[in-house]
Amino acid sequence: MKILRKVLGAVAAAAVLVVVGLSTAPPAAPATLTEVTSFGTNPTNLRMHLYVPDNVAPRPAILVAVHYCTGSGPAFYSGTEFASLADRYGFIVVYPSATRSGSCFDVSSPQALTHNGGSDPVGIVSMVRYVQQRHNGDPDRVYVTGASSGGMMTNVLLGAYPDVFKAGAAFMGVPFACFATTDGSSWNSACANGTISRTPQQWGDLVRAAYPGYSGPRPRMQTWHGTEDTTLRYPNFQEQIKQWTDVHGLSQTPAFTDRPQSNWTRTRYGGTGTSVPVEAISVQGVGHSLPTGGMAAAVIQFLGLTGGPPGSPGPSPSPTPTPTTTPPPGGTCRVTYTMNTWNTGFTAAVTIANTGSATVGGWSLAYALPAGQAVTSAWNATVSPAGGQVTARNAPYNATIAPGASVSFGYQATHTGNTGEPTAFTLNGTNCTVG
Repeated sequence: MKILRKVLGAVAAAAVLVVVGLSTAPPAAPATLTEVTSFGTNPTNLRMHLYVPDNVAPRPAILVAVHYCTGSGPAFYSGTEFASLADRYGFIVVYPSATRSGSCFDVSSPQALTHNGGSDPVGIVSMVRYVQQRHNGDPDRVYVTGASSGGMMTNVLLGAYPDVFKAGAAFMGVPFACFATTDGSSWNSACANGTISRTPQQWGDLVRAAYPGYSGPRPRMQTWHGTEDTTLRYPNFQEQIKQWTDVHGLSQTPAFTDRPQSNWTRTRYGGTGTSVPVEAISVQGVGHSLPTGGMAAAVIQFLGLTGGPPGSPGPSPSPTPTPTTTPPPGGTCRVTYTMNTWNTGFTAAVTIANTGSATVGGWSLAYALPAGQAVTSAWNATVSPAGGQVTARNAPYNATIAPGASVSFGYQATHTGNTGEPTAFTLNGTNCTVG
C-alpha cells in the first residue's frame, strides 16, 4: 500500500509539473513583417518583405503592395492598412522595395514594359512565384496595388503580366507606357504633367504590344486620383480610364455612378457590381496623398479579398481616424536630407527616423529653406508655405512612426543659385539630429 501511495504521489507531482509548464508557456509570436533575401530572378536587386497573417488561409490570395518614390516596403507596410486587412481576411501581402537612387520603381524602360523583358517587374513576379511555392499561394488570386510610383507599377504589371495578375488598384498612377523613355532617364515630364493624350485604342495597343500573342483574360483595374494632384496630374486619371476600357473592349460611358463618400465620385464600366472590369474613383480636392481613410478597404472589396468570390459583399469603407499628434520621446528623432540639383531646380528626399522608444502619432517637421528656394510640388506630405520657414505635415497614410521606424517624403523646388540645405529640423516641437 505504501508503494502504491508513493507511485500515485509521483504521478500527481508529474501532472502538476505538466500543467504548470503548459500554463507558463509563452504565447505564439504575432505575425510580423519578414524580409526574404533569396526569392528568384531579381535583375535590379529589389528587396522583398513579406507579411503572412496568423490566420492565413490554407490556399491564400496574394496581394503585392508597391510603395511610392522615396519610400520602402516596410514604410508602405506601416503606413497603410493592407496588413491589418490581411489579418482580417487571411491573404498574404508582398512589399517590394526599390533600391535605386530616389527609391522609385522602373516604369519607363523598354525592359520594364515588355513581358519577361527584365528590370523591376521580373523581380516582383519572382516574389509572387516564391509565395506560391513556399506558402501555397493561389495563382488564380494574385493582385497588386500601389501609390504614386507604385500606382504606375500597378499599371505596368497589369499590362505586361496579365497571366500573373488578376486585378489591381492604382493610386495616383499613369497609364501603362505613359512614362516610357528612350534616353535612359526614368522621369517623363510630359506624362507627369498630364499633357500626353491618346485615343483609347492607342493606349490599348500599348498594353497589347507588351505581351504579343497573349489571348487570355485581362486583369480588372481600379484607379484612384485626386483632382488637385500636382505631381502626377489629374488628366492621367482619364487617360487610364481610356486605356483600360479599351483593353476590356468597353465603352467609356459609365454603366454606374455613385458617391461612396462626400468627395468621391465612383464610376464603373462594363457592369454595375463590385467585380466590374474597370472602376475609377475621382477624389475631389485632394492632392498627391492617396490612399487616405477607407480607401484600402474599398480596394480589398474590389479585388474580392473580403472572404468570398469577387463581387461578394464586403465591408463598407469607413474613415480612418487621424492620430493625435504626439512629440517624439526625449527628442529622439533623426532627419536625413538629400538633394538632387540642376540649373534652377532641385528635388529633395527627406527621411524622419524615430530613434526613441515610443510611437510618434501625427507629425509636423519644421525647418527653414535657404533664401531663394521655393517648393513647387510635394509627395507623401504637405509642405507650406512655399519658402522661408516651412512645415511638412504627414499624409493620412503615414501619420505614425513606430520606434525604430521611419517615414519619407519629398518635393520638387526651384532655386536662384543657393543650393544649400536646411541645417536644423524640429519634429512636433522637438529638435532632431541631422544626418
